[in-house]
Amino acid sequence: MPVQQMETLSGGRWVGADAWVDVFDPADVRAPVARVPALTAEDVRKVYDAAESGFVGWRATSPFERARVLFRAAALLRERVTEVAAVVVRENGKTSAEARGETEKAADFLEYYASMARSGYGTLLHDVRPRTRAEVRREPVGVVLAITPWNDPLLTPARKLAPALAAGNAVVLKPATETPGPALEFARALDDAGIPPGVVNVVTGRTSQISDALLEDPRIAAVTFTGGNEVGERLRVRMAARNVRFQGELGGKNASVVLADADLDAAADAVVLASFGQAGQRCTATSRVLVERSVFERFAGILRGKVAALRVGPGDHPGTSVCPVVSPAHRESVLAAIALAVKQGARIEIGGDVPDEEGLAHGCYVRPTILADVTPEMDIWRHEVFGPVVVLRPVEGLDAAIAEVNDSDFGLAAAVFTRRLDAAHRFADGVECGQVAVNTTTSGWDVHQPFGGFRDSGSPFKEQGTEALRFYTRVKTVAIRFGA
Repeated sequence: MPVQQMETLSGGRWVGADAWVDVFDPADVRAPVARVPALTAEDVRKVYDAAESGFVGWRATSPFERARVLFRAAALLRERVTEVAAVVVRENGKTSAEARGETEKAADFLEYYASMARSGYGTLLHDVRPRTRAEVRREPVGVVLAITPWNDPLLTPARKLAPALAAGNAVVLKPATETPGPALEFARALDDAGIPPGVVNVVTGRTSQISDALLEDPRIAAVTFTGGNEVGERLRVRMAARNVRFQGELGGKNASVVLADADLDAAADAVVLASFGQAGQRCTATSRVLVERSVFERFAGILRGKVAALRVGPGDHPGTSVCPVVSPAHRESVLAAIALAVKQGARIEIGGDVPDEEGLAHGCYVRPTILADVTPEMDIWRHEVFGPVVVLRPVEGLDAAIAEVNDSDFGLAAAVFTRRLDAAHRFADGVECGQVAVNTTTSGWDVHQPFGGFRDSGSPFKEQGTEALRFYTRVKTVAIRFGA
């Protein structure tokens, strides 16, 4: 397969570089499938020059025109869904169905925030002074740096850029080095839709060589980041020192609880989808399954059977249900987490290794894995694996389950499966999570629903819905006296 050489968008121009970064297909890592420019620190400074200039014009652009651009970009993504989804599959590895769903959802974000751009941008307030009225305005913050991960390489840029652009900001987008192509496809849709030069810019390259230029530019007004906790915490502290607002969507150790009265077969289907979709590489993926003891053995048997039926393979092969993980290094980290759990006393119920089927030898595959005999003292209970691995543990009832869900530094997502309305409400009230599901998967996809976690799972600023606009706007209060 020929290597595709992709340019990046800077100041309204598609540009290359003197050096390039190779991009690999996790289904077969023997040779690169694409190359993107390795920008230099000087290139990054020029990107910020362009963003600064682009912001001046974009904030003054009619919100109706901003909306038209976003609507056109959404239509282009839908027209190009087959080609764009193929880039997602090629670089991330996820199945064709998952990639098409991600592309359609990216278009949803653009359409939703295009409609929001037409809404009011403030309120009128009474003023105690005579012949005076006060108003509250929401204004764009300026140049936003968006740092996005490899696991949802199209969806996450859309989740961040759509509200930022609708509010009138300019954006510098830094996609993950492993998966830059989908972000470039997203930028191309916006560029083709008529976004003015400098309003959207994409920085590709080796983070180690450009991080200071990327993070220290004084024109940055806000940083939105999705990724690991270690990097996120460093960014939070670094931005706080300069009074730059920071939004972090970080890790999770999400739990699904199955109570004795639940529909066990339906619960197992939901757990399989939540745990092994995208090979478990979702921040909202279920990684802990807590089952009421009276039905534990029965549910475990049902779950084992469904997991055994999953088919591991390349994302573009028909019948594949579990794709490869993103890279050889990530595969090794997942396998190391499984090995450590076994060393600490856990037992492998199914999976726990790499497949030996012909044709999979050069890919980054891990068999879907269930671990039993896990205790809260083990690393596998505490730490995010971000792969196709779940722990299965009995609990004595609802109160014990809520306590074990909350036995975590994270607080992103949790689910309960029950037919009892009182149990559903007690669970929703009691768990310390930003997203709570009842009789469905741990999830956070609907664009109009606020998304984000508590504690170490993220910052107070939520994404999605109207809540997202709070991060991308600042508040100005104006009092106007009229008459003599």
